[in-house]
Amino acid sequence: MRANLRRALEAALGSKTEEATPVSGGDINDAYRVALEGKTAVFVKTHASAPPGMYEAEADGLGWLDESKALRIPKVLAYSDEEPAFLAIEWLAPGRPNPGFESALGQGLAMLHRSGAPSFGHRRDNFIGRLPQDNQSNDTWASFYWERRLEPQIRLAVDRGLLRDTTRSACRALEARIAERTGAPEPPARLHGDLWGGNLHADADGQPCLIDPAVYGGHREVDLAMMRLFGGFGTRVFDAYEEAFPLERGARERVPLYQLYPLLVHVNLFGGGYESAVERALRAVL
Repeated sequence: MRANLRRALEAALGSKTEEATPVSGGDINDAYRVALEGKTAVFVKTHASAPPGMYEAEADGLGWLDESKALRIPKVLAYSDEEPAFLAIEWLAPGRPNPGFESALGQGLAMLHRSGAPSFGHRRDNFIGRLPQDNQSNDTWASFYWERRLEPQIRLAVDRGLLRDTTRSACRALEARIAERTGAPEPPARLHGDLWGGNLHADADGQPCLIDPAVYGGHREVDLAMMRLFGGFGTRVFDAYEEAFPLERGARERVPLYQLYPLLVHVNLFGGGYESAVERALRAVL
């Protein structure tokens, strides 16, 4: 850990640091388990070139999820978006999922979604990965999903030359049909926003915890579709969710539509190798 980061942490936390051990922190950040004086530990993530406001936005998102009291969310301890930029949160010692882990996750996610949001959007913009995420509110979910989620990612991918003409044409066709594809109207749900398996954690008691959000008010099927995209969630999770908060008719057919956003994000973060998955999702939607 850099000396200036250590000094900034000590100033923000009001405690001396005794040891910093590198741990897994995802694809973007460097991450550490930092032992403080008195043996308390915290989790710290940092990035030498963090986009301005990234850690403040994540701190806001963690707090917003925690307001629901639906699932365990690590407490924010300190953050800075000035050099050295960092986020310090509660250290959640890892454990093995207990026998009720999947049911607790499904029921907790239903409770999180039911806790709702004031609008489609959020009180501030934030990030998904290192890409900016526009959270300006829209009156309808269909207009929000197109204007604030799909269209910005499509435009970025086109500008970078990452989408073929056929894919661009399919995107234009979806724009014309978006209102009829998004399902029956529902009130805004409180979304994690980036709910893949890497952002699920089992604590020392084997209970589910959520980390690394990209929050906003949106359609609850977004989180569920993301969970199905890369795996890592058992059937019991979805069954428990359905028992607690039944989905509207046609939800299964809408999964590809709501996977389009994370797939386009992956195109822009990791390259055009994900374009074929975007094309498959578009074919399923259209």
